[in-house]
Amino acid sequence: MVDVAATPESPATAPQHDEVVRMRDVTIRFPGVLALDRVDLTLRAGEVHTLMGENGAGKSTLIKALTGVYSIDGGTIEVAGEQRVFRSTADAEASGISTVYQEVNLCTNLSVGENVMLGREVRRAGFIDWRATHREATRYLAALGLDIDPRSALSSHSIAVQQLVAISRATVADARVLVLDEPTSSLDRSEVEQLFTVVRGLRDRGVAILFVTHFLDQVYEISDRLTVLRNGQLVGEYLPAELPRGELIAKMIGRQLDELEALSRTSEREIDRTATPVLRIDGLGRKNVIEPVDMEVFEGEIVGIAGLLGSGRSELVRLVYGADRADTGTHAVRGDAARITNPRHAIDKRIAFSSEDRRAEGIIADLTVAENIVLGIQAKRGAMRPIGRAERDAIVSEYITALGVRPADPNALVRNLSGGNQQKVLLARWLATAPQLIILDEPTRGIDVGAKADIQRKVAELSAEGLSVVFISSELEEVVRIAQRIVVLRDRSKIGELDATDVTVDDLVALIAQESGETTSSRLNPETAA
Repeated sequence: MVDVAATPESPATAPQHDEVVRMRDVTIRFPGVLALDRVDLTLRAGEVHTLMGENGAGKSTLIKALTGVYSIDGGTIEVAGEQRVFRSTADAEASGISTVYQEVNLCTNLSVGENVMLGREVRRAGFIDWRATHREATRYLAALGLDIDPRSALSSHSIAVQQLVAISRATVADARVLVLDEPTSSLDRSEVEQLFTVVRGLRDRGVAILFVTHFLDQVYEISDRLTVLRNGQLVGEYLPAELPRGELIAKMIGRQLDELEALSRTSEREIDRTATPVLRIDGLGRKNVIEPVDMEVFEGEIVGIAGLLGSGRSELVRLVYGADRADTGTHAVRGDAARITNPRHAIDKRIAFSSEDRRAEGIIADLTVAENIVLGIQAKRGAMRPIGRAERDAIVSEYITALGVRPADPNALVRNLSGGNQQKVLLARWLATAPQLIILDEPTRGIDVGAKADIQRKVAELSAEGLSVVFISSELEEVVRIAQRIVVLRDRSKIGELDATDVTVDDLVALIAQESGETTSSRLNPETAA
């Protein structure tokens, strides 16, 4: 993989359409965070422009700057050649910028027609003419090729139809720019095709469309142009035909060559896969979330799950843990069938799960370090069997020392710790419950290099002692470094499985980037390759 340059690359060259939006040197700061650092974006009439980047790249922040949710701290926004200052979403809408979000922002208790024409109803003598209003709604829906009864309740329609209704509403507002933020995340293939038909029709009518998705196949299917962000900075603007998939992924994830390279790769340690696996899942899946997946985890093995954001990594492990309920598939723990439909079942089977969202689903910010660490043990024992003070102090001291939590003060509030130390406290909580398998979803995201190295070393040590680990990271180098085996996902499906002994990041990128139906790498397990 080629290192990505630190400076933005020149805009892609192609026949120029009229520039509807020009964002130049846009900068947004939050307390302690530079969310956008002098980012440029140009949207042209009659183009679908896809915004790409991993989690934390700045995509959502840039969209919110364009749509008036956030005020910018630096730079300029021009619409049709005139500089604009958006202080609210109403300001952006008045300039012809409309947004359709992943979670449809409509009134499901109203009819389709009422939603399409909301705020623009046909009036006679000061009163709404509902017959004329629904007739107008029918006209706007038909313009997008939609044959929907405008009087039907919006709640009676699928999410896909509701998104199309939201787009129809944008055409009533005569939008010059349509922002589609992850509109396909909950759609099946036929629904995506229906949406893309509408999008192409709007593009051909001269609307500038900003499209956000994590599905690579869709990127190359619908995009006329791409902009890539990474860590709040512009990487560059490209034409899809001039940017192969592997290069796109490289630009999104970048390269990190630092002290982590000094970590020995745990993939060199041999795993006995002739024994009964600690965990086996067969056909575990959920409709419109992730296709059925088979996976085994053996004693002392670290199984990495690799894929771009949106590939289904977190969705899969939440089904494994019972945090979300699967529609299909089975679990087996050490060879015995296991019913795991909620986290309590998983905990009873000595399976622990550390969520990627440590703030919302992990640490309790208003509790102390000690209280957070013993929370898991106390939950297992129940309220009638409180942990004694001496036992609590011994457990807390052991894990503060083992994981190098700083400051080493059990009475410190967790909210006052750095992100890396919060992650260590969360890891300590689950290790204190003596699990046989732990699922770590992005355990090193957003923490400094030293804390990242500490956590990786501890995971490697624990696996060498017999703990089984499922490890998710959006940094492919980290997955390659720490795992003995790698399950690869793309677009909510398992596309292969790699023995990590001699795998490189380039191998992973090539597999993720290959088009559906291509021959998979010879290193893939032939029984699980797509």
